[in-house]
Amino acid sequence: MEKKEKIVYSASLSGIDAVMVTIESDISFGMANFNIVGLPDNAVKEAKVRVMNSIKYLDLDLPQKKITLNLAPADMRKDGSSFDLPMAIAVLNGFNLLNVELTKKYLIAGELSLFGEVRNIHGALSLAILAKEKGLTGIILPYENAEEASLIPGIEVYGIRNLKELFEFLIGKTLLKKEELKKYNLNNSTLFNEDFSEVKGQFLSKRAIEIAVTGRHNIMMIGAPGSGKTMLAKRISTIAPPLTYNEMIEVIKIYSAAGLLKQGLKNLFTRPYRAPHHSISEAGLVGGSSNPKPGEVSLSHNGILFLDELTEFKKSTLEQLRQPLEDREVTITRASGSLTFPASTMFVAAMNPCPCGFYGDPSNSCSCNQNEIKRYQKKISGPLLDRIDLVINVPAVKPSDLVNNINSESSKEIRKRVVKAFELQKERFKNENYKFNSMMPPKDIKRFCKIDENTKKFLRFSIEKFGISARKYSRILKVARTIADLENSKNIEQHHISEALNFNIQRILIN
Repeated sequence: MEKKEKIVYSASLSGIDAVMVTIESDISFGMANFNIVGLPDNAVKEAKVRVMNSIKYLDLDLPQKKITLNLAPADMRKDGSSFDLPMAIAVLNGFNLLNVELTKKYLIAGELSLFGEVRNIHGALSLAILAKEKGLTGIILPYENAEEASLIPGIEVYGIRNLKELFEFLIGKTLLKKEELKKYNLNNSTLFNEDFSEVKGQFLSKRAIEIAVTGRHNIMMIGAPGSGKTMLAKRISTIAPPLTYNEMIEVIKIYSAAGLLKQGLKNLFTRPYRAPHHSISEAGLVGGSSNPKPGEVSLSHNGILFLDELTEFKKSTLEQLRQPLEDREVTITRASGSLTFPASTMFVAAMNPCPCGFYGDPSNSCSCNQNEIKRYQKKISGPLLDRIDLVINVPAVKPSDLVNNINSESSKEIRKRVVKAFELQKERFKNENYKFNSMMPPKDIKRFCKIDENTKKFLRFSIEKFGISARKYSRILKVARTIADLENSKNIEQHHISEALNFNIQRILIN
């Protein structure tokens, strides 16, 4: 019975979520040996060297005995170096050196150096959430991860720098300093270096982006080089509604699991903005590899994924986006099982209209023939285009717009309208499991996208004239719902449909 009580709680990451791992220790007579069982990977197996060497620096006179550690559940793969610290505690526990009851109150995780120093780990936020869910008093982890874990209220968070600190705490010799609950300001817009007031002209493009951000609609910008597509995309985050607390936690969990919190939490208090290079691999974009990690589409969860020069990406890589953009999550299947990463992102794409970039530009002549243009545009498949709600042509800025001193509307002004319309959506969908118009399932479109008879006739005529598919029809209604929200209109009116159609008909003319 006494041996069963000698347990240490730790955790393993499964995707971005933590799963409880119980470390049992047994110290017995026999040939001096150290065995770790419970499906450990190589990093966990090698931990025995780091563990025993770290314990040596505690100046303890431990007898030579047979040490066995079991990591339960035994059928789950244990990987990573975060088990070093709890295994060291489990060994000390097995030698009856610690306060057993105190040890069982905390979830412990951390990597050890050969000299007993504690190094940072991945997924600390997920571990803190798990500790709270399991009713533990708190979590003990590396000092570098304490700020991250302190975002979770209701548990004690202790950051330590070495094994000796924890050992003295668990024998009742000293106290650890508790990390204060992290304060955060999710409405802080001073973190942005860009502003829409810097964009001259481009009124239609800015209107389309405002609509897209409000309803979390996917958008594509087509225009000649230098027309301002990238400049517009970089400023999308500045008008997006602030992250909610739950959204922020989701984002930090992803970045923590991916090991991308080295620069701290500050930049994650605003919506993520990811702009991967066109040379990115399929695994880099959607996640994968032998030990699956979140890809760019998951790193942009609750934010913006911007693909510049869309036609330069490999077609096979772009096709991997179809499922995440539709389902808003990525499922990666391996022989050992499947993992699901969240991927609710606003997809923003930019491309030239032709290989030379000047097709349709009144100021520059295009050197491409029709076959080259068609072949170039066909690099973007129909199914991927079907997942884009708005398509806009971004013309070159007029010289008069460049030199005038008229101030463009600032991001702060645009953001006020976006946030107001976001609150309407929040109220509308308060009993649903989604928050934005673009996320409405087909069964809810009729309920939330009401139109009168005249508008129905107009829409029916447009469907017949432009050959609009059922999927495009649904997306047009969702965009129209967002336009109506920006005008604080309860129902969708004909001019809302007309504007939504304008951004969709352009798509039909492209491909």
